Amino acid sequence: MSGAKAAAEILVEGRVQGVGYRNFARHRATLLGLAGYVMNLKDGRVRVRVEGARPVIEELVRVLEKGPPLSRVEHVDVRWLPASGRFARFDIRFAEFEA
Repeated sequence: MSGAKAAAEILVEGRVQGVGYRNFARHRATLLGLAGYVMNLKDGRVRVRVEGARPVIEELVRVLEKGPPLSRVEHVDVRWLPASGRFARFDIRFAEFEA
């Protein structure tokens, strides 16, 4: 492993709020050893900001496309970013902040 870090912002659309999606995303990201956060957006989407090895992030994206049993994922948008290194673990954020 080269240890090269990648980062992505993943926006998930569909029935993804109130169905355990954030806990699902945090659990899976933590199992994969990724860092970052997941949060609900005011428009009904879920935002996942994640850092780690690109192949591992791609694996998380595949998991997020399925979602937990009560969710219905309609669309997943992935935007690749430079890694910031500012995340120590993967958390749930409970408020929407504009960056």
